[in-house]
Amino acid sequence: MKYKHLFGPVPSRRLGLSLGIDPIPYKTCTFDCVYCECGATTDLTKERKEYIPVDEILSELESFLSTNPTLDYITFSGSGEPTLNRGVGKIISFLKDNYPQYSVAMLTNSSLLSDPDVRNELLQADVIMPSLDAVSEDIFQKINRSALGINIDDIIAGLIAFRKEFNGKIWLEIFIIPNINDSDEEIEKFHRILRKIKPDLVQLNALDRPGTENWVMPAGADVLQKFKETFVDLPVVMISNYQKREKVKSYDLSIEDAILSTISRRPCTVEDLSEILDIHIAELNKYIDTLHEKGKIEALKKPRGIFFRAKVV
Repeated sequence: MKYKHLFGPVPSRRLGLSLGIDPIPYKTCTFDCVYCECGATTDLTKERKEYIPVDEILSELESFLSTNPTLDYITFSGSGEPTLNRGVGKIISFLKDNYPQYSVAMLTNSSLLSDPDVRNELLQADVIMPSLDAVSEDIFQKINRSALGINIDDIIAGLIAFRKEFNGKIWLEIFIIPNINDSDEEIEKFHRILRKIKPDLVQLNALDRPGTENWVMPAGADVLQKFKETFVDLPVVMISNYQKREKVKSYDLSIEDAILSTISRRPCTVEDLSEILDIHIAELNKYIDTLHEKGKIEALKKPRGIFFRAKVV
């Protein structure tokens, strides 16, 4: 069976063998982040609705999980903000009622956690992986470029409230952009806010391959060290320190070979590769990241988007 709303299982650095659920149309999000590997947001919105019919997702899950696959997590992810779909709570309940042997994770940009309904829908999940890239409004807008009506104070309040309500794990991610959110003042503000949120883990991330905007640069070791030294009383890890994806048991070398074979003939965007190889964009991005880390491919920014081509050895 070909699945429209499930992808993988994919090799996840943080979650091991993860089956992805994508409940949102491509590039539909509450943010238009400058570093996003999926490219610019085309539908910037904070309106919650059933973008993908929940019954379609439940049908696909029933079909896939009926074979009793080996999985570390079932993860809400994809190429937009999953909590925009009003049915995420129903999907989590379905999984917990019918397939309690599987852990459920939710990747979110935190934008809708100020809504009590959203927080309530996520309470049955095992791990929530929210992001928080700024604690000052001007820096927040510079990085995340949110939909109208979303502000950083509400997001922070939502994270603090959720920590009080949620019994599972919170692994909070900060994406570091040099000269934007790495000033001594902003780092100290981060520290004060994180002590209120009390995440189980703080994950520091930085640019690995080109994002939406050309001016976003990777954070150097000195910048990362400055964060770690300030967060000395918090559980902090670098996302890049997680095991390499190709060591995860679900890593499929045939997909890597197919990508290299395709872009050796002509440069392609992730969207092009998804169409050619018939693989979900979120799944392809995992392999693109690994190939980029290995130095086997390079990215080219063109008017139509970010193109990838194989490096000539």
